This record gives sequence, structure tokens and C-alpha cells, in this order.
Amino acid sequence: MLIMFLYILFWFALCGLKLKQSLHIIQLEGYSSEKYINWVEINKKKVHTKHDIIYVVNLLIFSVFIIIKSLGEIISAYTLVYAAVSLIFIVISIWSKEEYKKPLVFTPRAKRLYGIALLLVLLDLLITLFIVHMITRDVFAYLPVWAGILTIIYYFSSFYMYGANFIAKPIENNINKKYYEAASEKIRNMDVTSIGITGSYGKTSTKFITAAILSEKCKVLNTPESYNTPMGISKVINNQLTSDYNVFIAELGATKSKDIDEVAKLTNPKIGIITSIGPCHLETFKSIDNIMRTKYELIENLPDDGTAIFNYDNEYVRKLADKTFKAKLLYGIDNIEETDIFATNIHVDSNGSSFSLCINSLGTIDCNTKLLGEHNILNILAGAAVASVLGLSLKEIADGISKLKAVEHRLQLIDHGTGVLVIDDAFNSNPDGAKAALNVLNSFTDRRKIIVTPGMVELGDLEVTENYKFGENIASVCDVAILVGRKRTLPIYEGIKKHSFNEDNLYVVNSLNEATEILKTLTKVNDVVLFENDLPDTYDEK
Repeated sequence: MLIMFLYILFWFALCGLKLKQSLHIIQLEGYSSEKYINWVEINKKKVHTKHDIIYVVNLLIFSVFIIIKSLGEIISAYTLVYAAVSLIFIVISIWSKEEYKKPLVFTPRAKRLYGIALLLVLLDLLITLFIVHMITRDVFAYLPVWAGILTIIYYFSSFYMYGANFIAKPIENNINKKYYEAASEKIRNMDVTSIGITGSYGKTSTKFITAAILSEKCKVLNTPESYNTPMGISKVINNQLTSDYNVFIAELGATKSKDIDEVAKLTNPKIGIITSIGPCHLETFKSIDNIMRTKYELIENLPDDGTAIFNYDNEYVRKLADKTFKAKLLYGIDNIEETDIFATNIHVDSNGSSFSLCINSLGTIDCNTKLLGEHNILNILAGAAVASVLGLSLKEIADGISKLKAVEHRLQLIDHGTGVLVIDDAFNSNPDGAKAALNVLNSFTDRRKIIVTPGMVELGDLEVTENYKFGENIASVCDVAILVGRKRTLPIYEGIKKHSFNEDNLYVVNSLNEATEILKTLTKVNDVVLFENDLPDTYDEK
């Protein structure tokens, strides 16, 4: 009986380890059941590892052998085999645990989900034992039957996380609703100017830039990092927003229709910015028109005395701006005759940018920034537009611009003092952003240029085409290319090869760790390395 109990304990521990991996994946997928099941379907070799297969096959064969040979006999040695094999594979599972770039975080939600999944496994264990007992009246003698069933349950234990997420959904919705309503009521009762920023890309950089400029005169709280969901924003409002602040800036994210409407109603913005519209999250949005409608939900939620701010250089944003009859400001670099805030005399190099900032309502002033890339000037113009609405002077705006620091993982220039410069643009990538990053890399005219990239994702039907174009651009700028992910980067590879790129300088690896090992032997003094995008662990092809 003791050995049987130990076997069940070891089996349950194995299921727990499997569920922990599943919890990590569903957390990375934003607790979306649909995305989780999609990942499971695509990554069968990761869901059912070779160790899982060895464990299951061996115990099932062993169970069948005992059932044929001596079913109904009480033989303690058989129980010991089940316990020993399970213990061995617990050790193997722990020893062979993968290292992840973004580890599992046991938030209250994650703990609840993990607990429900474990309870589901436990329930199936009890049901199995109960049925065997009701039929045979001797659970111990018929151990090979129910042990075989438990082995199959372990093999498919990843699906218990899907069931747990389904069960937990109404619980989480009630909890989220409570925090959402508290945050919404709080910000509406405060004397604070709320600013909402959305766009397919550029919103995080614009948020930090705007906050830095406004800090010359205002007391500003902005959402950290890429907090752009209802719960992330609610947490900031409930825990950090106090009467000490007179400006609150929130980045509003979306993957489907009505997402912006939800966060806009939460944050109650008086000023709304649309930075860009492009094919990001096209897999879920299905069309650019759907993206446009969703981003415009921010403008629709502005009050009658609010101000809408648009990037007039973006063709899709321009269409939204032209149909808007609320007070609005237009900014851009390419269409200066039609915009209210624009930049002229632009000079961009590897040290940053200089330009003349022109605000029709205030005048013109020369500005300097250490931020890399012309696209960052567009983000600065958005921040300057907000500053003009809130009454900052030209000097205050220019002073704020001069103090701007690179946002982490967004064209962040890193010098470790080794003679090799690193441009960290690993947070995300999109067609315009990738092109801008290569332009920045190309500005380092006196250095050998190396790129490390897994390419772009979530572009729907455009993904192959855009990655092929990305490969062509890489060939025209870079001396060395390291592609991460053999299957996913094939279009990039083909785009590079079209331009007779030196094959000795083209590497294809399966993981960022492999790329790092190559860089250790490849880089030398006076190199510059661009890390363009770093996909989540769910995309790892190892």
C-alpha cells in the first residue's frame, strides 16, 4: 500500500511539472485558450517530449504485459516498478528543464489556474480509482489497469490547462470587472488630464517620449513598459495614481475589435494620439480596415472638448484624421504644408538627430536628441503636440527633447566598452520598424554591420512577403546576417540570397542562444550588431 501511494504521489508530481509548463505557455499567450490550443497543435514535439514518450510507452507496454501475464494477482514488485520509473522521470524532467527568456510568474491568477488544473487531474485520478474499485472490488490487484489509464492521463495532461482556463474564466472576469470599475471610477473623480496613445507600432516609445517632455512642467504618471491591457492599466490607476499627479498617460493596446473602446472607457482620455496603422496583429484583426476602426475607438471616446492627435504621414491614419471633426492636431515630416506640428532641417546619424521643431501655434525652435532614427522624430512630434495642448513653451519642449533617453529594447544603443556596439531593437518588429532599424544600422558607415533577427510575425497573409522584403533590405545594408528559426526565417533567407549575399556571412540557427554563441567567435572591434526583434519563447524552434 505504501509503494502504491508513493507511485500515485510520483505520478501526480509528474503531472504537476507538465501542468507548470502548460501554465507558462498559456501565460505567455495572454491566458487565451484559443492561442494556447493553437500553440499545442503547432508544437506537438514540445508538448509531448521524447522523455514523455519514453515514459508513456514503457509503462503502457509494462501494463499490457502484466495484464496478459498475471492480472488479478497481487505482486508488490510490479508496483515498485511503476513508482521507480515515475521517480526517475521526475528527476529527468527537472534536470532537463528548459531555460526561458521570460520565466513563469506565479501571479494570483496563475496560482488559481494551476490549482484548478491540479484539481482536475486529481478528480480524474479519483474517478479512475472509483470505477476500478466498483468493477473489481480490488484496486491493488488491478493496478496495471488503472496505472495504464493514469499514464495516458499524464500524456494528455497539457489539455487540463485548457479545461482549467475555461472553468476559471468567469472567476477571472468577476475579479477583473471589480478592479476595472474601481480604476474607472477613481480616474473620473480625479483632477488629472488623461492621455491615451494607440497605434500599430510606436505607441510605447511615444508614451515615454511624451512623458519626458511633459515632465518639464507637469507631474506625470505613465503606464510602465508595455502595460496596455485593461488589467495592466487598472493596476497602475488603482495602485499608483494619486493626487500628486496632474497628467496620466496610458498606452492602449488591441488585438481585436472593441479592445480600444474598453481601455478608452477605462482611462477617460481628454487627449488621444494615433501613432500609426499597419499590418500588426493582422492574424486576429483579419484586415487593415478592422485595425483602422479599432484604433479610431480612442477618438470616438474623447469628450467634446478633447483633442485628437494624428500622425499625418501614415496613409491609414491620414484617412481617420480627415474624417474627424473634433479638435485635432496633425503632425508629420513628409506633409509639412498640411500639418500643425512638423520637423525641418533634419539631420540623422549614429549619434542621434537634430532638427527644427515647428509648431504653428508657437513658432520654431532647434532641437537635438540622442534617440536614433528618423522615425523617432515622428514620435517626438507627437509628444510635442501634446505639450502644445497642455501649455508648455517652445523652450520647455526643446529642453525635454534634449533629455530624452532611449527606451529599453527599442533602438537602444549599448556600448560595453569592448569595441563592439549593440543596437537593441529586440522588443518587437514590423515592416516600418524593421526598415527604420536598418536605416539606423546603415548610419554607422565606418563599422562592419551584423544583424540578428527571427523576422516579423503576426502579419497574417503579408508575413511571407514582408519578411522577403526584409531579407532584401538586409542584403543591401548588412555584412553579416544571423537568422533565428530555420522554418520561420526562410522568406528572409530567400530575400537575402536573391542579392548574391556572401553565403559565408549568412547563418541560420534555431535559437537566440545559438546566435549568441556564433557572435562570440564572430564579432571583432569596430563591429555594430543589431538585434531586430526577439520572439517570445512560444516561437522557439528548438
